[in-house]
Amino acid sequence: MLPQIRVNAVRTAFADGNHNAFTDLCRFQGAFYLTFRSCHDGHMVHPTSRIVVLRSEDAQHWETVHTFGVPGRDVRDPHFLAFQGKLFVYSGTWLYHPEEPERRDVNEHLGYGVWSADGRAWQGPQILEGTYGHYVWRAAAHGGQAYLCGYRKRGMAPISDEGRHALMEAALLESDDGLIWKYVGLFRESYASETAFLFEEDGDILAISRGAGDHPAQVCRSHPPYKVWERQDLDRNVGGPVIARWGERTLVGGRKYGPHGSVTALYWLVEGRLHQAAELPSGGDNSYPGFVALSDAHGLVSYYSSHQGSGTHLAPSAIYLADVSVA
Repeated sequence: MLPQIRVNAVRTAFADGNHNAFTDLCRFQGAFYLTFRSCHDGHMVHPTSRIVVLRSEDAQHWETVHTFGVPGRDVRDPHFLAFQGKLFVYSGTWLYHPEEPERRDVNEHLGYGVWSADGRAWQGPQILEGTYGHYVWRAAAHGGQAYLCGYRKRGMAPISDEGRHALMEAALLESDDGLIWKYVGLFRESYASETAFLFEEDGDILAISRGAGDHPAQVCRSHPPYKVWERQDLDRNVGGPVIARWGERTLVGGRKYGPHGSVTALYWLVEGRLHQAAELPSGGDNSYPGFVALSDAHGLVSYYSSHQGSGTHLAPSAIYLADVSVA
């Protein structure tokens, strides 16, 4: 029988009245780092958005060590990558059209990155070459190379095309410096969205890819050189997913959809199936967790939620840190 995950405590890590959302969490050179997007205008596309990076020695007391935005673009979904002795933060960015504020075109998307060797002095933001038209998302490193998910429109199809969800594919990109990227393969060929992935000991990739439209999330697997993929539909969708090894098990977290709204849930992934192990205090606009294992049975989960704020996609929403353990 699979164990449950005990939620020992939940702390508010950051709340300033803005809409704070889309988290990631990591350890780098012995310290904890937490990143997220902050915007007083809310969840949707706004050039007033900023990426915030916090640092802590104990995961309880946090200080802001960096913030950045990109003029004329909405920054969002920041993710960490520790690579070649540096800590990178990657952000996808929408181009904002003042004359058409509701316009959304993935073909105009562009990735940006900032980086630091010590977690305090930061460089960038710099355009990630090779990411134009890609909505960049999670990253991981293996074998001296960096890898990044970027989902995109097949053939940069026009925004007005019907059936646009069917045209969405999730690409695996590769870099030897963390800044210049090239195409490797496809996690998912259609109905693709946010994709979280990890490298197993033998170099295989295991990924959770959020679905689009009425199509569920998928488990995706590939052997090096990541040209051929096995894909299996799950029985649900998972919004803003994270996947991580926790002891001998595989943890998945993300938005759980229900008839009365969504919450942030944690699952065990076993033989291509998700088994719910916990729900975190959440509601309204929420999810997009990050995870750090403190031991094989103790960990930290970052996430956001507006359940104690607006209850909607508008400000305020807060960043939370849950102390969790294997029950």
